[in-house]
Amino acid sequence: MINIKKLQLLHKLLLLSLNLSSFMNNDYMKTVFPAVCLTGILFSLFALLFTALGIMSANANLLSGYNVAGLPIEGILLCFIAPAASLYLYSFLNNRFPDNRFEKFSLSISNLLLGVCIALLFFGYLKWYTATTFFVLLTLLLYVEYKNKLRFMYRFYRAYVALLIPFYLVCIIIKNQSILIFNEKASLKLYVVHLPIEAYFYFMGMLLMTVYLFEFFKSKMAKVNG
Repeated sequence: MINIKKLQLLHKLLLLSLNLSSFMNNDYMKTVFPAVCLTGILFSLFALLFTALGIMSANANLLSGYNVAGLPIEGILLCFIAPAASLYLYSFLNNRFPDNRFEKFSLSISNLLLGVCIALLFFGYLKWYTATTFFVLLTLLLYVEYKNKLRFMYRFYRAYVALLIPFYLVCIIIKNQSILIFNEKASLKLYVVHLPIEAYFYFMGMLLMTVYLFEFFKSKMAKVNG
């Protein structure tokens, strides 16, 4: 039986994500909306894949009961809410601290992360969660740093570090309450503060795609507006 209170909470979370995305003007929405939607769709597909492969399962007693191909609707909504909330903080930090002097160090950090991705792919390419996480992040980092002409990686890393605390708290709640259960066989079984190492890089990939698309659409909007 569907819990009405859980449905009401679900509705409030959706409204919150929409409010976070519309806190600026209409032009801003034209950049946020496609960035959040495209990222949400891709990572929802990953979540559906993980569910189909038995990598991820949900505790139906703690959720609304609505599912899409076995994936709880809450899991899909989270793939959209997380990018929307992350962009809110990313934009806030950019407006509050516009200094970009440390951008020159971002390439070194990205190159280090590229090495980490290659190394962990080498050891975990047979594990779905590991392979998906580091292949996606590797591809995004290579494109953003060596193909893309927009420069924003320092601001991205700053936002990522700031978001690690709420990300960690949410993940710990989900884990301790057994809301979502992950199959350890699909990961490297390397843990950083009680979370699989893949979780941190999976979130990084999600954030990087969101920020890149946001900056891409923002640059297009600036050209249109002259």
